[in-house]
Amino acid sequence: MTDTLLSPPDLPAPPVTLLAGAALFLDFDGTLAPLADTPDAVDVDERLLATLAGLRDVLGGRLAIVSGRSVATLRDLGFGDFLLSGTHGLEFARPDEAVDAPPRLAAIDAVEAAFHAFADDKPGLLVERKSISVGLHFRGAPAWGEEAGTLATQLAERHGLAVQHGKMLFELRPGGADKGSAVRRLMQQSPMIGGRPVFIGDDVTDEEGFAVAAELGGAGILVGTLRATFAAFRLEQVAAVRHYLSQGVAG
Repeated sequence: MTDTLLSPPDLPAPPVTLLAGAALFLDFDGTLAPLADTPDAVDVDERLLATLAGLRDVLGGRLAIVSGRSVATLRDLGFGDFLLSGTHGLEFARPDEAVDAPPRLAAIDAVEAAFHAFADDKPGLLVERKSISVGLHFRGAPAWGEEAGTLATQLAERHGLAVQHGKMLFELRPGGADKGSAVRRLMQQSPMIGGRPVFIGDDVTDEEGFAVAAELGGAGILVGTLRATFAAFRLEQVAAVRHYLSQGVAG
């Protein structure tokens, strides 16, 4: 696997034929649903769920949601019938089965308290409690982004945690996993084994997924504005992703 991001002048749209025989990995926020001001403001409509269920069936079950969200939240959003990886590759779950995840660390609780102490007198900052991690969102108060990043770095060093950079977000979690390791693990298991990995995502946190998909003979699809990336294809926005996936069902 190359460790150098490419900076292409542009990327082509993915052909629908790329989905034939794919093991499909889908990010959620910014990929299947538009980014929202707060994590709980995102809606999942029945049409999206029906499209994903149809594509999963066409692919023989080889479709997984790979997200920074926890598995519990993904299930609450309506994805309980799908193969899931949550918290950036730390959690895994099959439909109707228990979540495979490490325990919540006391250090995460300490970080959560520190985040609240920092955010409580700064309107617009939001602390998001997850099952085994905690995030500090500054989308509603971008002026505090630099100080939030400094705090997250200091707390990660103090407690031996990893800092996950997202869009207007700093998340602290245990290390040792990312979306790339999630792809690698799931590709070794039924029903994904034997498929060609295709990873669709928008965030820098999806780059590891793109890279591993390419290493294993597949490809990444970047959603949104062009940037240096491991992806080979690009779709402009969430609506384009949904249209592309619906073509896979129809085809």
